Amino acid sequence: MEEFSRQLHGKKVLRRFDSLDIESSTVPGRQGHGIPEGWSVVLHLAFQSIGIVYGDIGTSPLYVYASTFSNGIKHNDDILGVLSLIFYTLTLIPLVKYVFIVLQANDNGEGGQFALYSLICRDAKVGLIPNQQAAEDDQEVSNFQLELPSSRHELIASRVKSKLESSQFAKFFLLLATMLGTAMVIGDGVLTPCISVLSAVGGIKRATSAVTDDMIVWISVAILIFLFMIQRFGTDKVGYTFAPIICVWFAFIGGIGLFNFIKFDPTVVKALNPKYIVQYFQRNKTEAWVSLGGTVLAITGAEALFADVGHFTVRSIQISMCSVTYPALILAYAGQASFLRKHNHLVKDAFFESIPDPLYSPTFVLAILATIVASQAMISGTFSMVQQSLSLDCFPRVKIVHTSAKYEGQVYIPEVNYLLMLACIGVTLGFRSTAKIGNAYGIAVVFVMALTSAFLVLIMIMIWKSHILLIVSYVLVIGTLELLYLSSVLYKFDQGGYLPLAFAAVLMSIMYIWNDVHRRKYFYELNNKVSLEKLNEIGAADTKFCRLPGLALFYSELVQGIPPIFKHYVANVPAMHSTIVFVSIKSLPISKVAVEERFLFRRVELKDQNVFRCVVRYGYTDRPQEQEPLEEMLVERLKEFIVDDFWFAQSKLNDVENDGESLDAGLVNEDVKHVDEEEVEREIEGLDEAWRAGVVHLIGENEVVAGKGAGIGKRFLINYAYNFLRKNLSQTENVFDNIPRKRMLKVGMIYEL
Repeated sequence: MEEFSRQLHGKKVLRRFDSLDIESSTVPGRQGHGIPEGWSVVLHLAFQSIGIVYGDIGTSPLYVYASTFSNGIKHNDDILGVLSLIFYTLTLIPLVKYVFIVLQANDNGEGGQFALYSLICRDAKVGLIPNQQAAEDDQEVSNFQLELPSSRHELIASRVKSKLESSQFAKFFLLLATMLGTAMVIGDGVLTPCISVLSAVGGIKRATSAVTDDMIVWISVAILIFLFMIQRFGTDKVGYTFAPIICVWFAFIGGIGLFNFIKFDPTVVKALNPKYIVQYFQRNKTEAWVSLGGTVLAITGAEALFADVGHFTVRSIQISMCSVTYPALILAYAGQASFLRKHNHLVKDAFFESIPDPLYSPTFVLAILATIVASQAMISGTFSMVQQSLSLDCFPRVKIVHTSAKYEGQVYIPEVNYLLMLACIGVTLGFRSTAKIGNAYGIAVVFVMALTSAFLVLIMIMIWKSHILLIVSYVLVIGTLELLYLSSVLYKFDQGGYLPLAFAAVLMSIMYIWNDVHRRKYFYELNNKVSLEKLNEIGAADTKFCRLPGLALFYSELVQGIPPIFKHYVANVPAMHSTIVFVSIKSLPISKVAVEERFLFRRVELKDQNVFRCVVRYGYTDRPQEQEPLEEMLVERLKEFIVDDFWFAQSKLNDVENDGESLDAGLVNEDVKHVDEEEVEREIEGLDEAWRAGVVHLIGENEVVAGKGAGIGKRFLINYAYNFLRKNLSQTENVFDNIPRKRMLKVGMIYEL
C-alpha cells in the first residue's frame, strides 16, 4: 500500500490503454526476443545452429543419387547433368531463397508458416482467427486507408491489400494455405525419420552380406521406437549437445567428397556449366523429368532454416550455412559424382560404397548418429508447429509439456509423439525402401516450399514494397524451379506420393473442424453478450443479490461486452462479489509479449460495483504456466492500473482547467472532477480486502451442439466431428495451468450454434 501511495504523490509517466488493442502492430514489446548481435554470440549461435538446423539437409547425400537414378545410370554424362541440377538447386533454393530472402520475413524472430501468416495479418485485415478481433473501442483501420501512396510500388501494395481485405474467399484461402503448409511440415516430421534412419542403417550391408533387407527394416524400426521414447526427456537439447557430431559429419562427407573428386574424376567440375542439364533432358526426356523427384531430396530440410530461426539469429544461420553446410554438401555431391563416373553399377549404395575403407566404420557410426539428430530435430520442430497451431486456435487443445525452463523450443506433446511414432513405423514397414519413401518425401518438401514462396510474394508486394522487377525475377527463377519440381513429384502420386497428401488431408480436416467450431463459439458469445444496460439492471437489483466479499474472475474469449457466462451464473447463483474482473486470455500471432505489456485493463461502468475488464496476452512462444501465478500478477497490475487511471483523469482535468479557450465543461466527466487521492487509496484497499477474502476463478464449461434446423453438414461438423475430437484428445488449457485448482469453478452452458 505504501508503494502505491508513493506513486500517487510522486511524478509518474503515464501509459493508459483506452482501448483493448489486442492486435495492433504498434503494441510495445513486440520486438521479438532479440538475441544480442555481438560477434562472439553470433558465432556461438552459428555453431549451435549446425546441430538443430542442418541435420535433415546434411543427411540427404545418403540417398539422393540412389533416388534419382532409381533405374540405374544409362549414360555417363547423365551424372554431370544431375550434379549440375543438384548444384543449382542447392544454390538457388536453400542459399539464395531461404538464407538471403526468406529469413528476412521472420515474425519478430520467429519463422514458419504461421509466422508468415501472422505477418500478413498484421499488415492487412485478413485474419479469420477470433483472437485477432479488436475491442469495441478500437478504431484502428488498415494502413492503406491512412497512407497516401507516394510511389508506384506503394500503389500496387495498397491495391493488393485492398483486394485481400475485401475478399472473404481470399481470407479463407490464406488460412487454409497456412494450415496446408503446417500439415505438410508435420508430415515431413513423419517421413524424415523413416528415410534418414533407413538409409543410414542400410550402410551395414557393405560390412556384411549376412544382413538382409528385412533385418535392416526391423533395425530401423527399433531405432525409431527408441527415438520417440526419449522425446519425453526434452530431446530438443540433443540438437545443441550434438552440434559437434553434425560438424564432424560435415567434415567427413566434405573431406571424403574432396578425396573422391581428386581420385576418380576431377572433370566433374564441368557440371558448373548448365548445358549439361539441357543435354540430360534431351537424352532422357520424360525419365529426366521424373528423376527430378529424386534430385529435390537434396534440399530436404531447407524449410528448417526458416522454421528454426527463432532459436538463433538470421546472421548466425547465414554464417553457418555459407561457411560449413553449403561447401560440405557441394563437395559431398561432387565426390559421389566422381566416384559414380567410374562405378556406374554402384549407384544404389553410392554413399557408403564411395567411402574409403579405413573411414567406413566411423562414417557409418556418424551416419547413424546424424540421422538420429536430424530425425529428433524434425520431431521437435513438429511439436513446435503444433504448439503454434494450438495457440492460434487451429488445433485441438492437446497436452503440451515444456521440458526445459531455459530453452523455449523444448516442448513435448504426448499424443502427437505417439501418433508420429505409429505413423513412422507404419511407413517404414509398408514401404521398406528409401526409393518409395523418397517419392512421398519429395511432395511434402516441395509443397511447403511453394507455399512459402506464395506467402513471400505477398510480403514482398504489401510489406516490403519491393521493385516489381525483383518480384518478377523471383517468380520466374525460384517459382518456376519449384513448380517444375512439384510437377515431377506429383507424377509419382501413385508410387507413394499420395502419403503426405493423405497426412495433410487428415491434419487439415482436424485443424479446420477445430478452428471453424471455435470461431462459431466465439461469435455465439459475441452475439449473446450482456449489454451494460442489462448489467446495470443486475447491479441495481440489491434485493435479489447478496454481496459477497472477495474477487471473482470470469474467463471468456470476449474482449467486447460482458460474456454470457456472467448472465448464466447470476441467473442461478444470486450473489455478486465485491470486485469482479472479466478476463480474456489471448494467444496473439506473435512470438512474445513483454511481461509489462501482458495485461490490459478497462473499467466497466456498473453502478456501485468495482468491475473491470482485462485482456491477458501471450505470444505463441510464451509459456503461461511458468510465469508468476496469474492471479497475483493480475492483482498487482490492476493496482497499477487504478493509479494510472487516477493520474490520467487528473491530467485530463488539468488540461481543461489550464486551457484558455472556451470549452464545454460537459466534455469532462463529472466523476473525474471529484476524484481525489483518498478515493484511489480506498479503492486499492478494497481490492486488497477482496484479495484477502478469497479469489474464485469462474471458467465456462461449454457443451456445443448444432442449433435447431441446422443442416446435415453442420450437424455432422459440430455434433460428431468436433465433439469426437474434444472427447478423444486429452484437453488441457495451458493458460490455466497457473490457476490454483482449488479456487477454480466451472460454469456449465450449452451453446446451440
